[in-house]
Amino acid sequence: MKNKNIPIIMTIAGSDSGAGAGIQADIKTIAALGGYGVSVITALTAQNTLGVDAIFPVPIDFIESQFNSIIADFNISAIKTGMLSDSKTIECVVKLIRKSGVKNYVLDPVMIATSGDKLVTDNTINAIITKLIPLAKVITPNIPEAELLLNKKLTSIKEMEMFAFELLNLGSNAVLLKGGHLEEEKIIDVFVAKDLDNPIIFPKNKIITNNTHGTGCTLSAALAKILTQNLDWQTIINSLEEYINVAIVESKELSIGNGNGPLWHFDLLDFI
Repeated sequence: MKNKNIPIIMTIAGSDSGAGAGIQADIKTIAALGGYGVSVITALTAQNTLGVDAIFPVPIDFIESQFNSIIADFNISAIKTGMLSDSKTIECVVKLIRKSGVKNYVLDPVMIATSGDKLVTDNTINAIITKLIPLAKVITPNIPEAELLLNKKLTSIKEMEMFAFELLNLGSNAVLLKGGHLEEEKIIDVFVAKDLDNPIIFPKNKIITNNTHGTGCTLSAALAKILTQNLDWQTIINSLEEYINVAIVESKELSIGNGNGPLWHFDLLDFI
């Protein structure tokens, strides 16, 4: 490993005390894919596989101190953001990302936990739309998050492509709309980008498991790492979807906690 140059990915997100989502899931994902993860913690949560019991926002000046310490020492190849609990935090993060000059920015608009708990205050939605999304190279909303961003309901797979393009019109360079929340046996993810002629439609069978906590965090962290490899969009999405699928499949036999368990981020040999 001496003198090996690996990409450094910064995650700006909340800490999950149960380690299934948030900063902890991001760091595991980045490491599993061969990157080096650094973190800026925006909120502390008291949570487990059953739900979120409490949230403690990190003061704005300390968020900024964490970011500045990292930028002063590390060459950051990509940034992803997760849980940003209020508009002041968002304004701070926007300023910091612009200051960094990092172009590979993935926005996971975390607003609702896997358990169904709402993780943000109501006034953050407008700040996400007007301040964060225009900075992003890719945004990765699931269906409940897309519905909040567009203020309307999505009811079927047929509407997914239309929703993806409407989300793209909010100002990011690309959108990956995740279809896992639809109550259908077959699901699709839809990817659209300003520099792509046609959508990339990724169909898949729904994997029946309770171990899905942190799926969105894992996906966005993986995407941030894969973006550093300068691949075409089709290869990026194929690689991303394969990794997420394996992480869910390999988690099926896990017994961690009594609720929505975590994904398994590492390869089969490590798992055994």
